[in-house]
Amino acid sequence: MTENLDLFGDAAASQAAKPAANSSAPRAAGDPEKKKPVGKVVQPWTPDAALVALASRLPPNLHFGTSSWSYPGWHGMVYDGQYTESLLSRNGLRACGQHPLLRAAGIDRGFYGPIPLADYLNYAAQVPEHFRFLVKAPASVCDAWLRGPDGAGRLPNAAFLNAEIAIRDFIVPATGGLGQRCGPLLFQLSPLAGLADDGPAFFERLDAFLAALPPLDPTLTPHACYAVEIRDAALLTPRYIRLLRERGIRFCLAARDRLPPVSRQAHAQALMDEGAPGPLVLRWMLREGRSYTMAEQAFAPFDKLVDEDAQTREAIADVVVRTLRTGQPAYVIVSNNAEGCAPLSIARLAAVIADRLAS
Repeated sequence: MTENLDLFGDAAASQAAKPAANSSAPRAAGDPEKKKPVGKVVQPWTPDAALVALASRLPPNLHFGTSSWSYPGWHGMVYDGQYTESLLSRNGLRACGQHPLLRAAGIDRGFYGPIPLADYLNYAAQVPEHFRFLVKAPASVCDAWLRGPDGAGRLPNAAFLNAEIAIRDFIVPATGGLGQRCGPLLFQLSPLAGLADDGPAFFERLDAFLAALPPLDPTLTPHACYAVEIRDAALLTPRYIRLLRERGIRFCLAARDRLPPVSRQAHAQALMDEGAPGPLVLRWMLREGRSYTMAEQAFAPFDKLVDEDAQTREAIADVVVRTLRTGQPAYVIVSNNAEGCAPLSIARLAAVIADRLAS
């Protein structure tokens, strides 16, 4: 693990999360009066002049997006009106696409099962041409284990890293349905448990999988790329980065529990781009030391910043600015579980990036 320590630092030695509660953080839209929805059309919120001006300071190849979009708490910052989660899931994208800072979205549901081609076509039809989607591959090929109701791995998954299933259930419908709005196609690998103990064997298996993926058609999906996110810090090594580079796959930098901080993962991004810069794929999901369940309980209904993470915000801004200055696109997907409200986290991050680009 010497290589791991040199490149990323010792993940186990990083400090536990330090709460910095800020429930009184200003909202981008103030506290508007609640409005009832009109029919089944989701009305977009009208942004104020300051937010529009901020967006105008950002380059078009910076694609901020939220991790999913079906959150009623975003009334007054993305949606104008009170809507159900199911309605927002079906019809909320059109309003997201009119927000000046939201130029992307993460389609998280893909992890839980294959998405029909018709649904991808529907998503693409709701957003403007400059909008991009980051799509997760299904767990059927990304999870090494068949899991019980408690989330624990019960049996080995025979379909893990099966390229034929990935092509049939994920790549073909996603690229065919999203077309030029298709951004990163993400293979988010669940924690590997015992499989992570034998790094060479895992990397050999991953390499064979990536080698079997079909080249992406630039005439159909000119902005798409393959990316891999792993959740086992012990495998975040220079060998892993070199493997991705050799296969033309992007490293997904993930700000979340179980992984080294963004500032340490930035060394991996630098190695990935050494001599040949490429797109940045970054997901700001969780604060270090806080699980998904803990964040959901603490932050719902996701209508304000509850626990700001300025250190991670600054580190993300560093990586984004470095990417943009090479002329490459940056895809930055933010979860409500990062600080409490994804649209407001994006606004704060956008301001930091705009200032740095101007300096």
